[in-house]
Amino acid sequence: MNHLEDTIVAISTPIGEGGIGIVRLSGKDAIPIADKVFFSPKGKKLRDAKSHTIIYGFVIDPIENNRIDEVIVTVMKAPKTYTREDVVEINCHGGMLPLHATMRILLREGARLAEPGEFTKRAFLNGRIDLSQAEAVIDIIRAKTETAERLALKQLEGKLSSRITDIRDKLVELCMHIEAYIDFPEEEIESLEKQDIINSIDMIKGNLSNIIRSYDEGKFFREGVSTAIVGKPNVGKSSLLNALLQKDRAIVTEIPGTTRDIIEDYVNIKGLPLRIMDTAGIRETHDLAEIEGVRRSLKAIDGADIVLAVLDASRQLDKADKEVIDKVKGKKTIIVINKSDIESPTFDLEPLSFNLKPCVRVSALKGDGIDDLKDAIYSMCITSSKAADAAIDAEDIIITNIRHRQAIEKALKSLYNAEDILKRNEPLEIAAIFIRESLDSLGEIVGVVTTEDILNKIFNEFCIGK
Repeated sequence: MNHLEDTIVAISTPIGEGGIGIVRLSGKDAIPIADKVFFSPKGKKLRDAKSHTIIYGFVIDPIENNRIDEVIVTVMKAPKTYTREDVVEINCHGGMLPLHATMRILLREGARLAEPGEFTKRAFLNGRIDLSQAEAVIDIIRAKTETAERLALKQLEGKLSSRITDIRDKLVELCMHIEAYIDFPEEEIESLEKQDIINSIDMIKGNLSNIIRSYDEGKFFREGVSTAIVGKPNVGKSSLLNALLQKDRAIVTEIPGTTRDIIEDYVNIKGLPLRIMDTAGIRETHDLAEIEGVRRSLKAIDGADIVLAVLDASRQLDKADKEVIDKVKGKKTIIVINKSDIESPTFDLEPLSFNLKPCVRVSALKGDGIDDLKDAIYSMCITSSKAADAAIDAEDIIITNIRHRQAIEKALKSLYNAEDILKRNEPLEIAAIFIRESLDSLGEIVGVVTTEDILNKIFNEFCIGK
């Protein structure tokens, strides 16, 4: 872990040209270091500025005494800052030369280059936010739909933290209750009281189970739904991709094998980010490039959350179509019957067994049925769309992070063990140990219980400057 005594600096805006670029400092020496490189035409010093004020001036090189950039500087004094430390943000012109020159001078004057996520790590270590709120910051940055951003914002506001803290408080009460009997063994626990403890554990298990059930849906909003469009050559896969995206993303020709590599993009379906992949047509071929394309298509099927298996309604189904359907067995699949506007009299689904997989008829070229397909995709991802929407609209929690799910699963396992001990009339000390384990597992979510490995894994996902 880096020393909290260090003053850190980083460029906090994306690489490239823009109207404004921000160099951010945080730490006990943020203001003195910034003062060394700042010149105000009116003679103002940053150290004399009131907190949360903006001052106009120039960044200068104190050694060569030349101006680097015209800037405005925001001074924010602890503790009412993002990190609860003194923070200075230098708003430069948004080119890489003035930003890098400014940061280079600040490093020379005593600041240290921040590591990925170090500003947010300091916000956590200094007690401004808990660990689940810190993770929500990166979720907001990476959100690809308004719904995903709204879910992350709820977590940042502390909704998940509040729910977990309430459950931990109940576990603490249980521990105190059980340990009171351990400390006073002459007071034998009554059967009725033991049943009350078991009932309390059951209630907590139910609450945790309700939270954990939301993960399968919640992760899609956070990570996106990996969706592979597959089928034999020339059934309209690329046209379907373009129709879903509402733009010409993939090349469409009548020549089989045009798509030889995976093309992917994102589409928003009712707030659900869909990472959709157009794959090469699956068929036997001797073309080396096409063989590699088919191999990648099969790999995409294996890694996809759902598969759109495309059939051509304008011609009779054949062996190649059956091979495609065989490849997607065991996957969440929607059968997309394309070119339904010119359906052939010989088109017959009967020879193929879909195992009750949903079928949607579309015309990718005309856009017919695309909304029905989007509804089918959403329904397949969100097992209970009404319940999911209610959870999103209400002030409820949807967990989206695999780390949170694993911690809750550990907590549940410990509670089941504690309950089993109580029911078998085994020593209360063992039940207390399991309840403490459950308490610690939930503590990992909000950072009450943590390790350096957990922190490094979380914050290394952040960009430098956040």
